[in-house]
Amino acid sequence: LVAQTGTHTGRSPDDRFVVEDDVTRDTVWWGKVNRAIAPEAFEGLHRRLRAYLQNRDLFVFDGYAGADPRYRLPVRIVTELAWHNLFVHNMFVRESDGSALAAFEPGFTVLGCPGFRAVPEIDGTRSGAFIVLDFSRRLVLIGGTAYAGEIKKSIFTVMNYRLPGLGA
Repeated sequence: LVAQTGTHTGRSPDDRFVVEDDVTRDTVWWGKVNRAIAPEAFEGLHRRLRAYLQNRDLFVFDGYAGADPRYRLPVRIVTELAWHNLFVHNMFVRESDGSALAAFEPGFTVLGCPGFRAVPEIDGTRSGAFIVLDFSRRLVLIGGTAYAGEIKKSIFTVMNYRLPGLGA
């Protein structure tokens, strides 16, 4: 298996944003690591990304971040590339019971679309690459980078945000 990540051979932390809204305004440590993006910018980027995905074959993974049922997060990962889906199959916990999978409800969804590039002047991003987390919508948008580790890191960020509130 050969995977091409393009120009991004690792994480792109300067292209990561968190939607600043009523949920996150006072609960996120804003700064160099957590850059704010407006909900309207997220919505515009999400709208353009959804249009890009029309009539494309996509790969979907439903599973969990975390093994402990008390704290695990049900995640749905939708990827444009098959090898990204293979990556998350090995990264996250898969449901072994088919009937449980039929009733699966994601707690967070990731859309990983490396073929879609942001337009900074339109989308409010730094470059064509973006990783944008919206805690209110429980949605992560990733594009402009084929580095699969951004999928993992975005869900780990979600877990780091939510677990202290659960007493974990």
